[in-house]
Amino acid sequence: MAGSAPGGAPASIETRLPAEAIKAVPVRHYGRWLSGVIVIALLVALVYAFAQGNVQWHAVPDKLFDNTVVQGAGRTLMITVLAMVLGVVLGVVLAVMRMSKNPVTSGVAWLYIWFFRGTPVYVQLLLWFNLALIFPILNIPFIYKNEMTDVMTPFMCALLGLGLNEAAYMAEICRAGIQSVDEGQAEASHALGMTQSKTMRRVVLPQALRVIIPPTGNEFINMLKTSSLTVAVTYPELLRATSSIGSTSYAVMEMLFVASIWYIAMTSVFSVGQFYLERRYSRGTSRSLAATPWQKVKANMGSLRSLGRVS
Repeated sequence: MAGSAPGGAPASIETRLPAEAIKAVPVRHYGRWLSGVIVIALLVALVYAFAQGNVQWHAVPDKLFDNTVVQGAGRTLMITVLAMVLGVVLGVVLAVMRMSKNPVTSGVAWLYIWFFRGTPVYVQLLLWFNLALIFPILNIPFIYKNEMTDVMTPFMCALLGLGLNEAAYMAEICRAGIQSVDEGQAEASHALGMTQSKTMRRVVLPQALRVIIPPTGNEFINMLKTSSLTVAVTYPELLRATSSIGSTSYAVMEMLFVASIWYIAMTSVFSVGQFYLERRYSRGTSRSLAATPWQKVKANMGSLRSLGRVS
């Protein structure tokens, strides 16, 4: 017969046993291991094929930091940065013009974007390079007069060809960023007495940067690689520098490997910077920030250790 607990409540005759801990066994994904082995085998086969090829591998490290190559890489970075600055500034102007209620202004912006997005960069570079065939003399009354061949240097052709083309793409990126800002922001600014230009500068554009900056990083990396097309206008950038060395040393493929290493190194550095820039501007818009490369490595190492313990 059960006794009574203090206060008149009947005492429980059942004994509560602790719940047994659940032993979770990770599922073994044999398909992942099989696909990993296949990929590694293909990579080994590719490396072996190049190792057996007729390649002067000693020329790659010998010429990797050659003075001409390093100077070409520096000119590649310089033309990339300057063309990107020109493209961003002109792209913002074109985006504002494109969204203008003035049909002439928006029409001119649309025509610019239509032309420069519709023609290849290579063709545009050649158009600037051969502009002297149409206009032998550049004559701006009372301001400047000179032969077009002296004005359109390889550097100027590269800057205009890359920068003006990039402006067309940046205009669409900026327009998408501006349109992502709620219209109520601009309406509230106008209600406070702010002009259209001041509203754009102080209210709309700062908020639009969250959308504009990530794809701008992609455009910069793409510009870095597209700059190799300036070899068509004899601009002495990285590809032209390595090609010149390859043609005189009969190491054409080897110098192309050198150029590829430099391009990969530069794009990798800027890709890391782009990752952290995107991560910074994603704060407040996503519940959790993307894992950094080091955090991903630690997580993968932890999963490998757990699989080793299970096996």
